[in-house]
Amino acid sequence: MKAVVVGASSGLGRCIAVGLARRGARVALLARRLDRLGAAAEEAGGDSFAVRCDVTDQESCRRALDEAAAGLGGVEALVYTPAVGPLARIEDVDAGTWATVFATNVTGASLVTAAALGHLRASRGRAVYLSSVSASHTPPWPGLGAYVVSKAALEKLVEAWRTEHPDVGFTRLVVGNCTGGAGEGATGFADSWDWDLAAELGPLWTARGYLSDTFLDVEDLVGVVDAVLRAGPTASIPSVVVTQSERS
Repeated sequence: MKAVVVGASSGLGRCIAVGLARRGARVALLARRLDRLGAAAEEAGGDSFAVRCDVTDQESCRRALDEAAAGLGGVEALVYTPAVGPLARIEDVDAGTWATVFATNVTGASLVTAAALGHLRASRGRAVYLSSVSASHTPPWPGLGAYVVSKAALEKLVEAWRTEHPDVGFTRLVVGNCTGGAGEGATGFADSWDWDLAAELGPLWTARGYLSDTFLDVEDLVGVVDAVLRAGPTASIPSVVVTQSERS
């Protein structure tokens, strides 16, 4: 399998890229931070290699996907993992923050897909996009409104791509609470949060059942991604949900 993983310099993206490589895939790792990306490619081993890609820049996406396709000899699989989730009450989310969130979580996904489309159509390949239970399986989490809205938009975006390009397998992968791996594989999702606000909202999330004491094992997530990507070209897998307690 010839796979491109976007957002592979850290967090879940890195775990997925490394995990796919260890399962026999040839992987091109894409992200902005080339120093971390190179280390991730070394960890993945084999024929894995790093390509710098800024998902908010259309030309960067095109160059990166062409470079990845040239290095892999085509693209059979695409995994889109980048996401930003600022913690703020909805009334405090300003125009700049909305633009930043959508640029990475939604627009970037479409720019990358457009850049990969010709390669995916040629291989009758598959594309997987990481979403969140907070977008479609729970009410919006207080303080994460911008993130939740963007993930809901991402899920509709995946449907739009599937509708217009049925010759490519598009799958939304809805993920429950997951800490990622160790070191650079650990998610940095909350690194920039206001921890006073987090301390205020955390008990509310727990009381409403959004948070639990158990987290999804990242190896289980990687296994699901691998299985979806290796499904035959005629398999229809519009949506998969992976949580800490069940998989469907």
